[in-house]
Amino acid sequence: MAHLLPSSPGPVTAEVLVPGSKSETNRAFVIAALADGPCTVKGALASRDSDLMIAALRSMGVTVEGDVSDGLRITAPQRFTTAASGIDCGLAGTVMRFVPPVALLAGGPTHFYGDPHASNRPMAGLLDALRQLGADVDSDRLPFTVTPGRSASNVVRVDSSATSQYISGLLLVAARLPRGLRIEQVGATVPSRPHIGMTVHMLRQHDVHIDEVDDNTWQVAPGPIAARDMTVEPDLTNASVFLAAAAVTGGSVTVPSWPAVNQQAGGLFLDIARRLGATVDQDGDRVTLHGPERLQGIDVDLHASSELTPVVASLGALARGTTRIRGVGHIRGHETDRLAALVTEFTRLGITAHETDDGLVVEGVDSPTDLAPTEFETYADHRMVHSAAILALRVPGLSVTDLACVAKTMPNFEADWLAAVGA
Repeated sequence: MAHLLPSSPGPVTAEVLVPGSKSETNRAFVIAALADGPCTVKGALASRDSDLMIAALRSMGVTVEGDVSDGLRITAPQRFTTAASGIDCGLAGTVMRFVPPVALLAGGPTHFYGDPHASNRPMAGLLDALRQLGADVDSDRLPFTVTPGRSASNVVRVDSSATSQYISGLLLVAARLPRGLRIEQVGATVPSRPHIGMTVHMLRQHDVHIDEVDDNTWQVAPGPIAARDMTVEPDLTNASVFLAAAAVTGGSVTVPSWPAVNQQAGGLFLDIARRLGATVDQDGDRVTLHGPERLQGIDVDLHASSELTPVVASLGALARGTTRIRGVGHIRGHETDRLAALVTEFTRLGITAHETDDGLVVEGVDSPTDLAPTEFETYADHRMVHSAAILALRVPGLSVTDLACVAKTMPNFEADWLAAVGA
C-alpha cells in the first residue's frame, strides 16, 4: 500500500529529539551479554533491529529485564546455550554479524536465518574467520549453522572490504576467547571505519585491552569484560534526515543532545552539509542547521559514512549542479543494492543519475515541482524511505510503497517527520 509523503511549501523549522543510535545500541547489548556481571543499558533504540538482537541473546541464555524506555538490565549466562529454534536475523547486519561470533561460546550448533533479502547480504568474510577459529559453518550466506570447535590459532585473517561489521563482530567476542584474538584485515579497504572505532572505544570502556597494531591489525588480550552501565547516544545518521529537511527548504532544524565527541559515522553529516552550502551552529549539545536559498552540488567521498548516501543523494538531486558520491560501492550489499535502487527511483522521478564503480552521480534538477510524482519503491530498506521523504518536501504527490520498513531503526519516524515538517 502506497503512503503519501508530506511536501513543504515553506521553510521547515523544528526541534527534533532523535532516538538512540542503532549501531551503539546493539553493540551495547552484546557487550553487556558478554560482561562479568549485570549491566544496565539506558537510552537504547526501540526498533526492529534492537528487538531482533534482544531475542537473539535471550535465545542463547542471556537474561534481559525491563524495557527500553526505563533501561534494560542485561545479565550474561553461566554458559551460552544453543538457540532451540534458531536465531532470526531479519535484515539486521548487526545481528547477522555480531551474534555468530558469540555462538563460538555456545555448547553446540546455532542456526541463523533471516528475511528473504537477507541471503543477499555479504557474510563470507566473517564466516571464513569463524572457520579459522575452529567452527564448522555450512554456508557462506544466510541461512547457515555455526558449530563451535577447537581452534588451533588465535589469529584470523579477514577480508572486510564488504563491511566493517566483520571486524566489529570479532572484536566484541575476542576477549572472551581463551587466548584472545589477533585480527588481520587482508582486504583492499574497510568501509565505515568509524564503526570500528565505536566498537573499540566501547570495549575499552569495559576494560578490554585492545592494541591497534596498525590500520589493519587489532590485538585483543583475553580477559573479562567489566560490567558497567551504559547510556546510548542519539542516532546521528537518523538525525541527518531531519537536518536535511532544513537544508532543502531553507529552514532551520535543531537536534538537542548532540554529543560533543562521538564515534558515529553519522556525525560526519555536519561537514557534508556545510560543503553543500548549509550553515551549522553548535551551542553546547545543541546542533542547528540552517538551509541556504539553494544547495550546491559537491564531490564527496562517503567511504567512512556510507549510511548517509541516500540522504546526500537526495540533497544532490535538489541542489544546483552535479553531485558525485564516491567510495560507497560496498552498499550494493546493504539491505538492498542501494546504488541501483537510488538510480532506478531517481530516474523514474525524472532525476538524472547513474552509477559509477564506487558510487553514483546525480544531476540537480532546475525545478523540483516539475518532476513527475510517483510511487518510490523502498525495497524493504529504511534508508530509501529517508531518501524519498527528503525529495517529497519539494516534489508534491510523492509516495513510498512501504513506509513500515523504516521501523528497522526508527519506528516513530512517520509521526516525528510529520511533526517536524508541519504536515
